[in-house]
Amino acid sequence: MKVVKWLVIGVATLAVLFLVIGFLLPSKFNVSRSTQINAPAEKVYALLAAPREWPRWTVWNRRDPGMKVTYSGAESGKGAKWAWESQSEGVGNMEFTAAEPGKRIEYVLVFPEFGMRSTGALTLLPSGSGTQVTWATVGDVGANPINHYFAALMDRMVGPDFEGGLANLKALAEKP
Repeated sequence: MKVVKWLVIGVATLAVLFLVIGFLLPSKFNVSRSTQINAPAEKVYALLAAPREWPRWTVWNRRDPGMKVTYSGAESGKGAKWAWESQSEGVGNMEFTAAEPGKRIEYVLVFPEFGMRSTGALTLLPSGSGTQVTWATVGDVGANPINHYFAALMDRMVGPDFEGGLANLKALAEKP
């Protein structure tokens, strides 16, 4: 009986410790990746500003080619929207909230299943004979201490997807 008592106390202590650490972790996250693309900013921008172009270069669409995607709003730039449903990539939607042709696209990304919302931007800067593209997103997972663990791991979870997407974008934009 003593072993069971100590086992219960040990598990309870670990659970409390897990929650306390969760409260101490930040709720905010920031993920950013960049690449150099040997193509003019206008060519790269065209692949970023139109939601219908994203399946050609994002890793998410490549992981689930059967993803159900619906488009609405503007064809490209500010007001362009799309939503998706996927077994592997979840349910979400994105809307471009600002667009500066050849320079920048800003967006809001929502995953309703997780109550998560983030904002992001794809920024294009002239660099030599090409374009430096930076993809960044920031968000806040709220007060739930368990979600704080997700915020702490977001760079490791989403960063590789940004890197893969930018590599695909580079290959696509550099094609003659």
